[in-house]
Amino acid sequence: MDAGVSLSKFDGQSKLLVRSLLCGVSGARRALGVFHRQQRANPGVSLSNFIESLCRDEITCPDNKAQPVTVKPLVCLFPPLFKQNLLSFIYLVYRVLPRTTVLHLLKCLSQDPHPSPWVSALVRQLERNLGAQSQEPLHSPLCSQRLKELSQRLVGGDETGGWAKCFVGQGVESGSQSGSSELGTQRKRKASFVTQDLDGEEPRQQSKRIKMDICGNECLDAEEQSAKDEISGSFERDAPAETPAEELQPASDGRCDILPEHIQASVLQIKELLESQTDWDQSSMDVFKVLSECGPSQVEVLCSMLCLPDLPEQHLPKLCSSVLAPTSDLSYSTATTFIRSLLLKKVLSLSEPASRCLVTAVTSLCRRWPRPMCHALIGPVLEDKNIGNPQAELLNRLIDGGLDSHYRLLVLQMTFRIEWSEAVLSIIHSLLDSKPDLSDELFTQFIEQLVSQGPQFTKSVKFAKMTLTVLTKYSSYVTAAHKHSLHSCLMLNETFLKKSVQGALKRIIHS
Repeated sequence: MDAGVSLSKFDGQSKLLVRSLLCGVSGARRALGVFHRQQRANPGVSLSNFIESLCRDEITCPDNKAQPVTVKPLVCLFPPLFKQNLLSFIYLVYRVLPRTTVLHLLKCLSQDPHPSPWVSALVRQLERNLGAQSQEPLHSPLCSQRLKELSQRLVGGDETGGWAKCFVGQGVESGSQSGSSELGTQRKRKASFVTQDLDGEEPRQQSKRIKMDICGNECLDAEEQSAKDEISGSFERDAPAETPAEELQPASDGRCDILPEHIQASVLQIKELLESQTDWDQSSMDVFKVLSECGPSQVEVLCSMLCLPDLPEQHLPKLCSSVLAPTSDLSYSTATTFIRSLLLKKVLSLSEPASRCLVTAVTSLCRRWPRPMCHALIGPVLEDKNIGNPQAELLNRLIDGGLDSHYRLLVLQMTFRIEWSEAVLSIIHSLLDSKPDLSDELFTQFIEQLVSQGPQFTKSVKFAKMTLTVLTKYSSYVTAAHKHSLHSCLMLNETFLKKSVQGALKRIIHS
């Protein structure tokens, strides 16, 4: 199925998950990261719409006209690697999803006429974990037979110990526990042996593929504990009734294990600094150099251990000046994670204009790392349904004093993917007032958004002012097609600015 056509079936948040799951063997891990970011930006985010879209029936027209038109769930039309990544992702979060929703997805996947061995195994494993009473083995009969032959070559045909005892009998003797051990045994074997036993593919090609799969699964296993910590905390209220509460409790020290000892020691020093009331000397500020040694996941854990999302705002300028020291050199991904962890919760929770300390911190970080600021803070704030005047005022300050033309264009493009509100209108107006260097294509996209979202702002003065700015500052960009679309849109306007906006449009027409 064409990727563009398939993505059109999903809403904005689900599209990000689909793109992540299409990203090779690391798709499940990427999707988990996307889900975490969506969860932080909107604690009420749910996977229900995503799974519902995957299960929706689609009519497929085969390339061979002699074959009949069929109806299949959308998920069956995706490539095998997408399905494998999807099931690996669901495996990490299924404990906090409704049981019926997951079973419905598994039922849709079972309609695939040619499932890959990995997809079949993952479906059966999830069915066992959900108590669906699936007694089918995780491996195919052919794979089972060849694994038995392999075990006999390794330990001798007459011996019953070693590998041989793992393959006695076709049935599942101990439910999901037995299935897990079989799957784990297969993962731990060298890929060069396993390749000879899967569906007759050439050994060298299959060896490379399985090694990549094993690497992907090991990455997922390493992240599973931290994933449970975050997901369980936010979604415990939505967990199925049959899920024991203790399964949703995060491990007390699991997150610390991924930090080297010297970074954990620095965490204690930083905590003392943040809690002290004295001025910081140069040696104190040097402690923050440890951020340059951390990867994104380590920075996220470090910020969580320091409780930076809840740090009092009066400490922000001092903290940011230390992080922004000339010796500090954070990568794009590390800076993005730090900004999101430190500022996003504070900005989203604003109910009154931002304090001087918060404005200073946001502006200083934006000047140093503008692109990470766009993706870690500005984008999620724009996408938040509860964005209000305090958030809009703060973003307008950034647009005026912290972003150059290139990044203002990036923020403008972000507004094309969201539903506009009064607060978003003021941000767009501020972007247009700064007169970034728009291309003809980008201006056309903006006019399309203005016309499509205009009907809900017939009584909005902000919308009328923004439209007037477009017609006065960007009159040279307006084409005949734009004029026709804008004329229809402006006919619906009911504000006192209607005649002024229509007059500006007429002047363009007669120019």
